[in-house]
Amino acid sequence: MDSTNLEPINRCHVVALPYPGRGHINPTMNLCKLLVSRSDDLLISFVVTEEWLGLIGSEAKPSNIRFCTIPNVLPSELVRGADIVGFIEAVLTKMEEPFEQLLDRLEPPPTIIVADVFVLWAAKVGNRRNIPVAALWPMPMSVFSIFYHFDLFVQNQDYPFDVSEKGEKRVGYIPGISSIRLVDLPTTFYKNQQLLHKAVKMISHMPKAQFFLFTSIFELEAQVINALRPKLSMPMYSFGPLIPQFTRGGNASDHMTSHNDTNYYYKWLDSQPQGSVLYISLGSFLSVSSAQMDEIAAGLGASGVRFLWVARGEASRIKDACGDAGIVVPWCDQLNVLCHSSIGGFLTHCGWNSTIESVFAGVPMLTFPILVDQVPISKTICEDWRIGWRVMKREGGTENLVGREEIANHVRRFMDLESRERTEMDRKVKELQGMSRQAIAKGGSSEVSLSAFIKDISQLTS
Repeated sequence: MDSTNLEPINRCHVVALPYPGRGHINPTMNLCKLLVSRSDDLLISFVVTEEWLGLIGSEAKPSNIRFCTIPNVLPSELVRGADIVGFIEAVLTKMEEPFEQLLDRLEPPPTIIVADVFVLWAAKVGNRRNIPVAALWPMPMSVFSIFYHFDLFVQNQDYPFDVSEKGEKRVGYIPGISSIRLVDLPTTFYKNQQLLHKAVKMISHMPKAQFFLFTSIFELEAQVINALRPKLSMPMYSFGPLIPQFTRGGNASDHMTSHNDTNYYYKWLDSQPQGSVLYISLGSFLSVSSAQMDEIAAGLGASGVRFLWVARGEASRIKDACGDAGIVVPWCDQLNVLCHSSIGGFLTHCGWNSTIESVFAGVPMLTFPILVDQVPISKTICEDWRIGWRVMKREGGTENLVGREEIANHVRRFMDLESRERTEMDRKVKELQGMSRQAIAKGGSSEVSLSAFIKDISQLTS
């Protein structure tokens, strides 16, 4: 329901505006829950389209977070996967007017707008109304820096480029980022240049915001964050790991291990040997082709490895194809599953939220990136952090079907916990897990940013 007509109260009123996609809504809501858990003086109006209210409106949330709705940007938002550019264009052209109308109705008046960077007009709206804006970036800071420094690719004559000819070229001129192959840039650089230019335009609006929030773990991306600080004339706050379910009191992992026994997959996990299960999820939005899905299922079945696969609408078909060594479900409580002792690996599409959850859980990854930021995230996992292996590879810009034999071989080797390669991966991922948990401990980077941001926005009401 549209809860806009509450009585005025003397609180700092945050209006949160995520881009209408699961990978953006989830971290924005996690941040909002985190903020109100630390301050009773905050009221948050969480703005979603009518379709998204139907998807998340029944989820538990604190009483001082209220949902407010604006009309859908398309007749059916579920078509956004088929026409990403069209959906983004609708977000950029059809949301601004109803959002402003909503602002006129909200009581008390908004103190600050927390808006996704991909809703680029929000800073303009805030400036016009004299409302400060905090821009929220829900991807790795390395990906932000790649888009932010787009002009460097042009200056060095590395854009535009033919990926089949120059894809293997490595460049090292992006501040704070280790050398990267051109083919490991976000796929918009060589697949959808219209989308690339929209992303660059969105980021170019950053100077119009007054604060910059991001979901990275500072310790994991310190070099790129520190390289960006002098270039962005605004306070910066790192809130990673921005993960669901967790509270800041006590041991950060205590509540991760509890679960609802009515979910049968937990009972199945409880019965499996430690570290023996491969968890598989290829995202909630973009997906691999049906042919590739069939090869993954057949390869998994041939590997003999235990598995838990989240396959959304294709669960029954996939279950028939991959045998009886595991279970296939349409949905699961991902973070709790990753933290379960029987999980030994994660076959992932490399969405940023999933990547951060896997790091927090201390689980190595087999990477199967599909589009956009997932490709450089895969590079980070495998080359920079060295806590995973690539399954879907890009060589010279081509994406060939990965066959079942290759998948079976990858899975068997990856889940061999006694191998030298796997032992080293486990050592590295435990180091990163420690960094992620330190970030949310008292005095950690995320906790310091949280306290600073709450203090800074609370002063806006005085």
